[in-house]
Amino acid sequence: MNPILRAGVLIGLLCGAWTFVMGFTGWYKDPATANVFFTVILFEIGGLLWGLRRTAAQGRGYWSQILAGTMIAIIAGVIIVPFSLLFTTVVFPDYLHSVEETTRAALLRQGKSEADIVAALHANAAALTPMGQAMSGFIGTLITGIVASAAIALFVRSKPDEARASSL
Repeated sequence: MNPILRAGVLIGLLCGAWTFVMGFTGWYKDPATANVFFTVILFEIGGLLWGLRRTAAQGRGYWSQILAGTMIAIIAGVIIVPFSLLFTTVVFPDYLHSVEETTRAALLRQGKSEADIVAALHANAAALTPMGQAMSGFIGTLITGIVASAAIALFVRSKPDEARASSL
């Protein structure tokens, strides 16, 4: 299997599985543990490192590595979307309500007024839908993939001298 496809599938499956770990443990309901979800960033960076090492071995330079990482992120994002929709509509249909209640409780603890809380919840309402959450996952994966690939490609790429030497 192509290393770009392989790395994208790996990242998508790991991130999708982690979403369900967050759900089954109930960590998403607790403000103290909800941010553990962002472990998915480490999964993505690890998967990109793994995939970009393989694409560098194919002779890809800096810009080509960024393109490869972007393609990996797109593949991962396409896998994450159905995981997210399954999570929020079938397995945990109360998820969005729980997130709203957790946000409300956190804002109350911060001393926000009821009017400020209602305004904050209203501002977030468009994103707090199953498709809004799924697309946030896709966009977050894509942006993380592009930025991380740009950084990783500084170190993990085929150098012009190496490419010439391997062609001799």
